[in-house]
Amino acid sequence: MTTYKTNKQRRGRGRAGWLVSGVAVAALAGLTPAATAGSDARPAWRDCSGQEIPEGMQCAAIEVPVNWAKPDGPKVRLDLARLPATEPARRIGSVLGVPGGPGAKGIDDLKHTAGDLTELRRRFDLVAYNPRNTVWRDKMPASCMRPGTSLSEPHTQKEYRTLVAAMTKAFKACQAADTTGLFAHMDSLSVARDMDAVRKALGEQRLSIMANSYGGVPAAAYARLFPQRIRATYLDGTLNQADGWPDQGLRTLPVVEQVFTRFTTWCAATPACALYGEDAGAVWRKLLRDADRTPIPVTTPEFGEGKLTGWHLRSFGFSLDPGPGNARWLSFAEAVDKARNGDGSGFASFALGNARVWATPGALAMTCADDRGYTGYAQLEKVRRQAREVSPSFGTAAFDALGCAGWPLPVANPSRPLPARGLPPFLGAGSTWGDYVWTKSFTRMIPGSVTVAYDGPGHALYLSGKKCPIEHATTYLTELRLPEPGTTCPAE
Repeated sequence: MTTYKTNKQRRGRGRAGWLVSGVAVAALAGLTPAATAGSDARPAWRDCSGQEIPEGMQCAAIEVPVNWAKPDGPKVRLDLARLPATEPARRIGSVLGVPGGPGAKGIDDLKHTAGDLTELRRRFDLVAYNPRNTVWRDKMPASCMRPGTSLSEPHTQKEYRTLVAAMTKAFKACQAADTTGLFAHMDSLSVARDMDAVRKALGEQRLSIMANSYGGVPAAAYARLFPQRIRATYLDGTLNQADGWPDQGLRTLPVVEQVFTRFTTWCAATPACALYGEDAGAVWRKLLRDADRTPIPVTTPEFGEGKLTGWHLRSFGFSLDPGPGNARWLSFAEAVDKARNGDGSGFASFALGNARVWATPGALAMTCADDRGYTGYAQLEKVRRQAREVSPSFGTAAFDALGCAGWPLPVANPSRPLPARGLPPFLGAGSTWGDYVWTKSFTRMIPGSVTVAYDGPGHALYLSGKKCPIEHATTYLTELRLPEPGTTCPAE
């Protein structure tokens, strides 16, 4: 199972692109003064400047407290953008996009999706913002980019304690170097309060929300804190943090096994597949067992020397999306064939890179306070055992939960049931090849909600321009009318 890629990665800009600041968007707001949360001042909207700006896009900024418990303390500036409704006489309100990542820039999302959301824009201002974790991403100290370790799977309590100690040291060094104060305040409850500050700045009584991927976590936090301020919510491939991270992984693993069966069936019928004529699934599982016993030595230009265990391969080896012309699956089969003969080069860079990225305190600080880590080695053991039962090919300890080991602060946003009282029905959408099970588990907490199944690979469907999910989202947000339960969109 591979990691989901950010919007930039899906556009082919590099596997580690989410850690690299892409197109600068700070210039979009120019010198526009920022309105302060809680004040009566409205942001001063001006025409955006910069590259790839959709016609009519306006920019502004607001300031919010770094620590919402101290509203008069230090502030952080959040950049905003909007595309005003094209039929202002019939305008309903604003739709706020909540980006994923975390660390993705909502303004970039709006720039790239504007052409696909023209129908929605008839009746709504389309509003985007860059959340506080994007500010952190651009301003974090260099020490926060240094991995605390290279992640591997702990098999004993002692190995887990060693991981915790290494990550605690890295987290504390990052926190000590932080001059923004954001390190301790990037939990999604804080982000949800920022969202409500955006609502006030827009002058809206209630918000309509479009959230994708990790954006579902602050969307859930907003529903928890401000249910009466939600008009409608569309969730696209979103996580269900309320149920807990381990449950999300366990829900996904059977789907990964199903997609892997698609791969093995395809390989058996495809002479170009490097494992053609063999039981590809059995070859893969033997490779995992062998690599766990004797890790495969590799050397990469980016990360130097390392060793690939079965955990590295389970976590970062397989792509749920076969890619154009099944190119990713062809590459996977070739990499497996080489690896069983001692050449792990096909997996090396991606696996070693992710093992370091997911031990980077600056990246993890954006998520660990949302209860992403294991509570201890006992939970790790329990979840790993369950994972292997439901997925012989991919069940293992989750890399993201391992990365949050040693988080030095209290969990600000613990996983717990989401009260549905006062919430309108939500609309969800997700790929049956991956994130549908996440989104469905979220929407079923809210009575009357519906989740549309997209019958193909993909993630964050409206960001990818998938017409059928966008049509359902537009109808729902405009008319507050949901599709029939069981509605499926064909692959596009």
